[in-house]
Amino acid sequence: GVTCKNSNVALMLTYLYQLTALFQDYFTTLNEESIRDNFVIIYELLDETMDHGLPQSLDSTILRSFITQEGNRMADDSKNKPPVALTNAVSWRAEGIKHKKNEIFLDVVEKLNLLVAANGTVLHSEINGAVKMKSFLSGMPELKLGLNDKLMFEATGRNNQARSGKSIELEDIKFHQCVRLARFENDRTISFIPPDGEFDLMSYRLDTHVKPLIWVEAVVEPHRGSRIEYMIKTRSQFKSRSVANNVEISIPVPPDVDSPSFKSSVGNVTYLPDKDCVVWTIKQFHGGREYLMRAHFGLPSISREDADGGEKGASGGGGGGGGMDTSWKKPIGVKFEIPYFTVSGIQVRYLKIIERSGYQALPWVRYITANGDYQLRMA
Repeated sequence: GVTCKNSNVALMLTYLYQLTALFQDYFTTLNEESIRDNFVIIYELLDETMDHGLPQSLDSTILRSFITQEGNRMADDSKNKPPVALTNAVSWRAEGIKHKKNEIFLDVVEKLNLLVAANGTVLHSEINGAVKMKSFLSGMPELKLGLNDKLMFEATGRNNQARSGKSIELEDIKFHQCVRLARFENDRTISFIPPDGEFDLMSYRLDTHVKPLIWVEAVVEPHRGSRIEYMIKTRSQFKSRSVANNVEISIPVPPDVDSPSFKSSVGNVTYLPDKDCVVWTIKQFHGGREYLMRAHFGLPSISREDADGGEKGASGGGGGGGGMDTSWKKPIGVKFEIPYFTVSGIQVRYLKIIERSGYQALPWVRYITANGDYQLRMA
């Protein structure tokens, strides 16, 4: 349809994204077949989530209480009333929730996007963070979360703490709807009534210079007799008390290599011909360590002239032969996860839980740093 006035395009897009997430929550996968199979429920969901052109509740937990997977069922009028949560000021949380054990889990998860040039220069580094929560609290608890936020220290007059190296300046902060934005804008206090179960409280970004946590160097040596050899050196550049788990280093190789053989000081090495790469897996990579891996392949496409022209490899990932095609030299990719560690230095200073009944609740906090788009270019 065509509107006669200026429409809120951001509202429309947000509604469509959240509606897609709602459908995925109901049907697991969202495709043409699942839409055909569940069109009755989709009609019901569209009717409940949009009213007179204005988005209403899109919380799957609330909607599931009266729109079930079984479709439209006949019910008497007493059962056909909308849940209190829909007409309540706190639409994301139902009343009368009870748990035998009151506890809340908080995960600070940071993903590091990094691009390193062949000469070792960091071209791009960015941290995308999220504070994820899993709440098992009874009643209607009020929570207050304190971070080592530089602007919060300044807003509350603690300039010494703001100037110290232990505070960070968060950018592009996005909150769950439960957070009181007016309070946050006033004194940077994060206060909220949490939904029951799992949710993302906030996400943030830090556009800051970060040195590579896991450094990888590649030396590629084409030899006479149609063969090619790799020497890969990797180094962890974080403190020795931290450990990177399930590290995977993906090194690209030419598409027509054969007869692979590997020798590594640690971990397992696998050749994946369908992806034209070698994956070096290190289950636990302790901080301040350095490891070596050698790979040897037969390469029918290297002629004698190519081998003569490219006998010497170049450090930092370089060294193709004279006429050798180097289009296969994609960046080296690294996957990892480091528990109990954050790149930005963000810290949860406190998590206060206040509820009318006065019960004691246990907050659990965990920090995780993982790879995002983490790449090191080969020369």
